[in-house]
Parts: sequence; structure tokens; C-alpha cells
Amino acid sequence: MRFPAATGLLICFLAPCASRADVLNLATLSCAKYENEVLPAAADSTTADSINTVMWLFGYAVAKSGAHVLYPDALAPFGFALDGECKTNPVETLLEALTVVKPETKNPMNLTTVECATFATRHVAMAQSDPESANSIMMWLFGFSTARTGSHLFDADSLGSFQTALLDHCAKHADSSLFDALSAIKLRGKPTHDSGKNAPRPPAKPAQEPPKP
Repeated sequence: MRFPAATGLLICFLAPCASRADVLNLATLSCAKYENEVLPAAADSTTADSINTVMWLFGYAVAKSGAHVLYPDALAPFGFALDGECKTNPVETLLEALTVVKPETKNPMNLTTVECATFATRHVAMAQSDPESANSIMMWLFGFSTARTGSHLFDADSLGSFQTALLDHCAKHADSSLFDALSAIKLRGKPTHDSGKNAPRPPAKPAQEPPKP
């Protein structure tokens, strides 16, 4: 079973998503490139397939909206809405598109009322019985946490590091809420593919005048 059940519709609707070695910068990635290159390019991905990519973006969009809830039944509608927004406005960035798309608010789960230790115990059990669903939920939380840090970079390869950090935080702060844990985690990401090209150069040092006699 894949979490949530409605994602079966999304599999039929979206093209397979690419394996992602490079970090995606949502602030510079256009909707057209997301639709035409990113999604179709990762058929071999075991971490960020089409479902998990949209799950990450879904979690990111919820956090950017200021909400602190998980909508377990809203992934497919969110995926359809994001696809429609990007097809209508191909030149806008994915970051801009995510601020426009609003998720359905059915059956919300408030992250501020979920104890970290309770989540960790259930996640470990689900990872054994239904690893795909556990991975998808973790990807949503990863996207949510990334937005909480103020970052706009999607580094799918850091999912494992994020999961380790989250479970470790829950072990050390069992009584804290899942929301607090997601807000506290800050991963040190790798640079984007073009990060060195546009990096600002330090100002040139002023020429020193020769000493006066």
C-alpha cells in the first residue's frame, strides 16, 4: 500500500520523476523545466520518484503557507493543481507556483499535537510493514522542515540524513511536538549545481597610495 491511497491516481497522471543527484533550486527552476525535464527524467529513482517528489513539494507548500498540519487525503488534488498551474504559467518558478496552489484541507492532522516519540515509534513500525508509505510520509516531513528553515533547495539525497536527524531529535526530546522537531532540524545541504557560477565576488581591495615623503 502506498500512502495515501489517492496517490494511485497521481501515478497515472504524472510522468515518472527523475533520480536526483543535483540539488533543485525552487527559486530558479521554471515550471516548464519541472514539467518537461525534472519529472520525466527520473524513472530509475528509488528515493524521489514522482510520488515522493510531489510529497516533498506538498510538505514544502504547506509550511510556506504558514500552516502546521498534514492533509493525508490531499496529495492527488495538490499534484493535479500544481500540474495545472505549471502548464498555465510555464515561465514562473516552481517556488512561485507553490505559493499559488492551495491544498485541500480535509482531515487535517495537527503537527503541534503529535508527540515526537509517538511519531518515531509508529514510523519505525511502518517502515517494517509498509516501507513505501513510511518513505513517502518522511519525504513530506522533509519538505515541510526544509521550508521551515527558509531554504528553497530540494536535495532528495539528504532524505536519509533528515530521517536520522528527526528520529534522533525525537529520542532526545520525546515530549516535544513533531512540529517543534521539524522546525529545529537544520541540515547542511550540498551546493546547487550552478552555485559557484553566480556567487558574488568579494570587492576588490582599494589600491594603496605610495607613502608620502
